[in-house]
Amino acid sequence: MNSYKKLIPCIYLSDKKAVAGFKDSTVISEDPAALARFYGENNADELIVFDLSCEDEAHEEALDMIQIICREAQIPVIGAGNVKRMEDIKKLLYAGCAKAALNYSKEDNVELTREVSLKFGKEKIVACIAEASEIEKNEGMLTEFADQVILTGVKTIKRAIEVSKIPVIVTLPEVSLDKIIELLSCEIIAGITGPAINENVKELNDIKDLCAGNGVKVKTFEPAIKWEELKKNSEGLVPVVVQDYKTREVLMVAYMNEEAYLATLKSGRMNYYSRSRKEQWLKGGTSGHFQYVKEITADCDKDTILAKVSQVGAACHTGSRSCFFNEIMKKEYEVTNPLEVFESVLGVIKDRKVHPKDGSYTNYLFDKGIDKILKKLGEEATEIVIAAKNPNANEIKYEIADFLYHMMVLMVEKGVTWEEITDELARR
Repeated sequence: MNSYKKLIPCIYLSDKKAVAGFKDSTVISEDPAALARFYGENNADELIVFDLSCEDEAHEEALDMIQIICREAQIPVIGAGNVKRMEDIKKLLYAGCAKAALNYSKEDNVELTREVSLKFGKEKIVACIAEASEIEKNEGMLTEFADQVILTGVKTIKRAIEVSKIPVIVTLPEVSLDKIIELLSCEIIAGITGPAINENVKELNDIKDLCAGNGVKVKTFEPAIKWEELKKNSEGLVPVVVQDYKTREVLMVAYMNEEAYLATLKSGRMNYYSRSRKEQWLKGGTSGHFQYVKEITADCDKDTILAKVSQVGAACHTGSRSCFFNEIMKKEYEVTNPLEVFESVLGVIKDRKVHPKDGSYTNYLFDKGIDKILKKLGEEATEIVIAAKNPNANEIKYEIADFLYHMMVLMVEKGVTWEEITDELARR
């Protein structure tokens, strides 16, 4: 069981739009990714996306949208709907979903649970169930091969609590604070989803505070180090070094007062204190270039804060990604950070595609097209195999470098980024 209970909005995805429900096609958002971002900004704990498509072509389009949703939401996503085979589970997980759900109203999906659980891991598999009787009927399968149950039926919640052996996410049609507290107080209930959450997302922090006040463990981002424990400078402020949580690039340095510190923890977005304007400000409040908190730590003396963030757009007011671009001095050195090298080479290849250069081998490959690129990639892969039989390790390094170059040409041709590749590797 999770250490805290979750408040989980959901998106019903139809024709790349968010609609009101399973049987209500009223469009509530033309941009589901923006809706997902809104949910994440308001401190939802997770997000469930139900793909309501029926045909394979519409399902592929929905998967593309789910991939964008996963990137924009900044919270874990559970993908559900239109799952018929293992490949569908694989595509949901590869799109970026933290978990994928099997609809148990389809008999074949029940038996599929074992196969996908063994393939991808029990912790990634959820069962979407309409009635508590289905939990009883499939108790053995669920207990052994599923991580959670999403109960979509609202009339059998009490029975589901009684019979389920694994955590249950229940659907509530409308908000009732007493009911939310009552349900989340049950050990087997992992979270609440449905209209009760969707329609009250802006109040999630207040609902969490109320839950916490009634002894329900929810994620409220209470600081392990209180403001009083931090050492302030002569102005009563604490400096904050802001770093990209993926690349470790230093983006900016700012200051916090107590108000900004508490607002950051409560909202999940970086707030600062402006020494020139003498006021608190939300980073991105005007520009839209928000910084979503991933981790906040204090240094050994507790007089400086390090914030690791997901940066939207530019960190600097000049439009630069980082505020640190005014070079004072520089020695010659080689960049050896693997991600920086890969990004740099990929950037050159992208530039060649947009701005062709006479005599460029990269442009030769782009001009010849995908078949030529794939042929060269295959040849280089074979060269790696041959080089691996050679006792001299240097040869295989050269061949792997050749392969990676041709692979990056393919990545540019197909519009794939290193961030997408590293995200996928991290999930695995």
